[in-house]
Amino acid sequence: MSNHEKFFINGQWVDPVNPAKMQVINPATEEAFTEISVGSSADVDRAVAAAKGAFPAFSATPMTLRLALLKRILDAYNDRIEDLAQAVSNEMGAPLSWAREAQTWAGRVHLKATIAALEKFEFESQRGTTRVVKEAIGVAALITPWNWPLNQIVCKVAPALAAGCTVVLKPSEIAPISAIIFSEIIQAAGVPDGVYNMINGTGQDVGHFLSAHPDVDMVSFTGSTHAGIQVAKAAADTVKRVAQELGGKSPNIILDDADLETAVRQGVEKCFGNSGQSCDAPTRMLVPRSKMQQVYAIARQTAETMRVGDPRSDETLMGPVVSELQFQKIQRLISLGIEEGATLVAGGLGRPEGLTRGYYVQPTIFGDVTPKMAVAREEIFGPVLVIMGFDSEAQAIEIANDTEYGLAAYVQSTDMIHARSVARQLRAGQVSINYPEWDTYAPFGGYKQSGNGREYADWGIHEFLEVKALIGFGSDAVIN
Repeated sequence: MSNHEKFFINGQWVDPVNPAKMQVINPATEEAFTEISVGSSADVDRAVAAAKGAFPAFSATPMTLRLALLKRILDAYNDRIEDLAQAVSNEMGAPLSWAREAQTWAGRVHLKATIAALEKFEFESQRGTTRVVKEAIGVAALITPWNWPLNQIVCKVAPALAAGCTVVLKPSEIAPISAIIFSEIIQAAGVPDGVYNMINGTGQDVGHFLSAHPDVDMVSFTGSTHAGIQVAKAAADTVKRVAQELGGKSPNIILDDADLETAVRQGVEKCFGNSGQSCDAPTRMLVPRSKMQQVYAIARQTAETMRVGDPRSDETLMGPVVSELQFQKIQRLISLGIEEGATLVAGGLGRPEGLTRGYYVQPTIFGDVTPKMAVAREEIFGPVLVIMGFDSEAQAIEIANDTEYGLAAYVQSTDMIHARSVARQLRAGQVSINYPEWDTYAPFGGYKQSGNGREYADWGIHEFLEVKALIGFGSDAVIN
């Protein structure tokens, strides 16, 4: 029996209080492949009450029991890998190979990273006669996006449970089926009733009520900067903690001493990965002005290798973007880039040749882009790369930092000392040098309007903890 039209509350699959449904669209076909129920404030009240009721007992459980629980979740997750991959491919149009090797893989490795972090985590420490205790903050509302659904669900649920919090998850209504399967995984792992709850719905009808709810102690939100501001405003009246991972417009500085062929090719591929729908994608390529024509040639050639098409085909490297709304936004910004005078190096308006249905976008590259153009400043969230020239290293750093965002940045150089020096000057929460492997133990989060707080491994656990000082506790007691 399908749970697509149910919510998971207090250990049970339940119907919404007020029946209402929404179609889930496969962006490759533009057709609905299933329906979900969407919730209301009444469903929020039920889920929060369940989490609040479960909190006293769960927060008091020994760390060893929470660790065993996370390991059971990992085992159950591994049992459903193919189901998760199929769901992600259907709901967001990801090529099956990408859904398996990146999307579902991300959830697994973050579970592993949280487990490893919890095994070494110190919840108590001693400073003189004061015992410093880190305790679960309480009921956590977790609001996750559609672009990396399993990555963001696990990056919030796993550390919250590790810390001893109880949670209410609201996944994106655009990509909700992977979250429903994840909730089935939670049930199979034997998570105590009320510790984990999941309800579907829109940001306006569920996300807002969760953020404002007086019995929610913390909100962890990933999404656009605009939506993050609304979450923070809703949470402000109850002075709850808000952790946010928001938008990005990440610079990729290719220094004069970089291996140009490798740096440009990999930069284009990273920008277009996940159909350009990653908040930390290197969407602004900064290159020495004297090498612009060489860069354009390499970038164009790379874009032409990005086979766009049916997510079910083994040959497909890039699927559609997630929705008609997203497709129209990207088309509008491509059109604006042309109007502003940027040069089309590759791609452009409309679908790729031969595709007449589905929200497919041509892998698009703009050259001759200036820092004030909209395509250089707005988060497009699609397969669109802008290439900008610089005359000096100082100018490259200035352009890189000239943004309201600060989530990620990239530096390419064959001289590691040189690259490290530039990386230290970039105002971003995560700076990658020479395209390293994904590090699930590194802190992830942003500066400026890219948010606050950090995720991954022990960094994520800290976000769900309060710090208590037991003054005069004594220095002779044994730390638990």
